[in-house]
Amino acid sequence: MIKLRSPQIRISFQRAADKTALLAFALGLALSLAAPGAGAKDREDENKLDRGRHHELKCDDTMKDEFRPDSLTAVLLVKAFKKGDALTLSAPTPNTPVALNDVCVVKLLVGPGNPGPAGAPSTSAGIGIEIWLPAPENWNSRIHVTGGGGWAGGNQTSLTVLTGAGGFAGTNPAPSIIATVEGAVSANTDTGHTIGNGSFAMNPDGSINAVLWNDFAQRGIHEMAVKSKEITKAYYGQPAKYSYWDGFSTGGRQGHKLAQLHPDDFDGILAGAPAFNWTRFITNELYPQIVARRDLGGVPLSIGQLTLLGNAAINACDVVNAQHLGYIPDPSECRYDPAQDLSVICAANGGGNTANCVTPLQAQAMNKTWFGQTRDGTAPPPSADNSWSVHVDGNHLWYGLARGSNMAALAGTNPFSIATDLVALEMQNPALATSSFVNATGNGANGWKNLSYGQLADAFDQGLILQSSFADINTDDADLRPFRRSGGKMIIYHGLADILIMPQGSINYYERVIRGMGGLHEVQKFYRLFLIPGMTHGIGNGTPNPNANPPLPGIAGADGVADGTTQLYDVLTGWVEKGIAPRRIDIFSAVTTTFPVAKSRPICAYPKKGTYVGGDVNVASSYVCVDSRGGHGHGHGNDDDDDDD
Repeated sequence: MIKLRSPQIRISFQRAADKTALLAFALGLALSLAAPGAGAKDREDENKLDRGRHHELKCDDTMKDEFRPDSLTAVLLVKAFKKGDALTLSAPTPNTPVALNDVCVVKLLVGPGNPGPAGAPSTSAGIGIEIWLPAPENWNSRIHVTGGGGWAGGNQTSLTVLTGAGGFAGTNPAPSIIATVEGAVSANTDTGHTIGNGSFAMNPDGSINAVLWNDFAQRGIHEMAVKSKEITKAYYGQPAKYSYWDGFSTGGRQGHKLAQLHPDDFDGILAGAPAFNWTRFITNELYPQIVARRDLGGVPLSIGQLTLLGNAAINACDVVNAQHLGYIPDPSECRYDPAQDLSVICAANGGGNTANCVTPLQAQAMNKTWFGQTRDGTAPPPSADNSWSVHVDGNHLWYGLARGSNMAALAGTNPFSIATDLVALEMQNPALATSSFVNATGNGANGWKNLSYGQLADAFDQGLILQSSFADINTDDADLRPFRRSGGKMIIYHGLADILIMPQGSINYYERVIRGMGGLHEVQKFYRLFLIPGMTHGIGNGTPNPNANPPLPGIAGADGVADGTTQLYDVLTGWVEKGIAPRRIDIFSAVTTTFPVAKSRPICAYPKKGTYVGGDVNVASSYVCVDSRGGHGHGHGNDDDDDDD
């Protein structure tokens, strides 16, 4: 019996007299249902005809003429590699990676760029994009692109260098691995400049290069998303089924910018240690050096002293069930104060005789560094404020790195050059940067050394004032409603022993999203945050304790699944493609000769934390995820999660 009111077939008849048409329709439908094989063959023939009509791109120089999505885009290079070929555009070396499957590499240039004197850092031909296309028979119907790091410049327009050729290790695998092992289309971009420092963002006359700030902040990554989709459809004859962003640090900021400004670009975004709040936290990255200049006569704490104080903080705050973990599981609860710890104070100041001991003044300098930038260079005792409040305001400008993290990158002998570059750009004075900063009005001259606390605070303020000129590089818009409406899913993760970007900044942003978008329950339907104890700025040990060996998310090739992807990327694709929202993720330490027994622990969707309930402190089953604050109306006492759809 044929039911014309089936939900698959809805027909409206305006006139009851159209009985003849109705009878003919019913007869035709009955015949088609009686011979399903014939219908399937007809559809197959039709699909073949459609494919025949569509001229798919070939991996050769014909693509230079045939792929022209717009007047600003040019194909610079097309190169096919067979399985086993050396992935290089020049002579291979013993360390040159090889193609693990057939792959096609395409380099694009997207204009208009920024005109200017030849050789000037601010002169640009446009945005370089390098795209890796798996062989059609190996394509998994995904696009999986990677983000940049630091200032995100690169060799994507070079005809002699493959930027995306690499290996498995890292926060995300190289595009070559993504294309040849996972089987997804991959890409990366130079975001409009080739140099690795901030000189590109200043015009030769010392003014702000707003064009390249915009390419760096958002246009480069959006063009990569658009062009990756267009070339995918042209090469395979059909669009990708799913599209993913995978980035860390600057790449994490880029992922958030796409969600905020281009919410339809990606179905899923994996954003590690995001460098949003860009001018806030990067200006603040210079603060430890200013503390040393102003308080310690220009002599920073030695690596030995930084290690002593970092490990003293760990020893005070890493205890679970009367056992030391070797890393701090929850630095928000750590209020270690070296100024009150005589075991690290030198004997001449009333302490012990510990090697690498510190003076009370040095101990207070360490407290200032852990607290983060203030306008006047002061810091409260950690018993009153350990820099883990959700918000910063007033005298406190930004957070310091967590106690128990390795401080050498920011508080060591040399400043972090991205910070000195940014301060020079904020104050529009290249002399404040290090010598690597180049400009026609004058190069970097280490003028940062003479900054007072007040002057560094002025730079912080200028960074906020100049956001429109910097293309809103702070990427701190907490309204993700367009991304939610698009159906996208995003996972943000951050190491609690990050040595460059303060994890409190990720919590600050996530809490702002919660407040502005209807509460935790609504936000966790599409956006979840995971904090990882002991993890550095990358997948590794971020503590000064070489024996910490904290459990970490699995990297590609070492996560127990031979699919060329990372553990967290697999969690994201499971959420997007199967609707499995991540509540708890069990992570493990690698088994090595030095560490023959794997540790494990859970990481929990914020605001829940892995809470010990009994058993081996280094085994994940000994923990449950609990929101100890009972915040946002969700006082869960175990791993049950009512924040899902």
